[in-house]
Amino acid sequence: MPFRTILLFSLLAAPTSWAGIVESVRYALAQNNFSAAETQLVSYRAQRGVDSEYIEAYSWLGRAALDQGQYDQAAAYSKEAKALALEQLKQRPLDADAHLPLALGAALEVQAQALAARGQRTQALALLHTALRTYGNTSIHDRLQKNLNLLTFQGKLAPALKSDGFLGAALPPSSQLRGSPVLLFFWAHWCGDCKAEAPIITQLRSEFAGKGLKVIGPTRYYGYTALIEHASASDELRYIDAVRHRFYGGLLDMPVPISKYNFDVYGASTTPTLVLLDRTGKVAMYHPGALPYAELRAEIEKVVAR
Repeated sequence: MPFRTILLFSLLAAPTSWAGIVESVRYALAQNNFSAAETQLVSYRAQRGVDSEYIEAYSWLGRAALDQGQYDQAAAYSKEAKALALEQLKQRPLDADAHLPLALGAALEVQAQALAARGQRTQALALLHTALRTYGNTSIHDRLQKNLNLLTFQGKLAPALKSDGFLGAALPPSSQLRGSPVLLFFWAHWCGDCKAEAPIITQLRSEFAGKGLKVIGPTRYYGYTALIEHASASDELRYIDAVRHRFYGGLLDMPVPISKYNFDVYGASTTPTLVLLDRTGKVAMYHPGALPYAELRAEIEKVVAR
């Protein structure tokens, strides 16, 4: 779904009096009003200075420019957001608050994607590898890995999945999956888009079962549930299972390996993340985000036809 459409859906009911600069800037950008977004940022900076919330809001300018194919402008916005974030990092760790990792992660993502879009793939890869070495132990690891995978994953042998626990059917070893196309459906118990994708995957699994399509749904622990702020693994497992039964009724026999490792190696910072493997176990499609029925069906058809 295009950037602007996503913002309009999420912010259409936004109040007229904004609680934060991030929401205000996102709302302006959803209406393709860069001038209003920049004016709001100037006003905020004059009143409150440059803080992590301002930098996150500023990073949305780069995302919006990238979505519109304005690669030079996107690179300029992201370069400034990155510089502002690095200044903040002289005073505190990256994960000291919620805004700074979102800002720096977005800046690096936009820089890499703008480079790749302009044909500078080598530079984009170098940027991401350097960022992973620097921030690999922070919360933006999976986001950086996602962007690296977007540039390198297709055609590679898919990493084997691990399991610290599981729901549904047991996870088959990779050797047993060879010869079958496989759809990996990375989801999270809190993810609304994942719940909306589930009926699509259920239908497609049924349609392509005769051609061998297997579906595996990796998830992970997040340390909380809708009811418990700091949940133990056992409490969260029960909650995941309850969510599974309520929203994923057509996929209850789907193997659900639970491991942060899988999300790390597949860069599943976006949920859902959909990864389609061909019959040899190589990545045929890597897609962070939901896909409508027709688009996902077309990708599956390509794989089963080979």
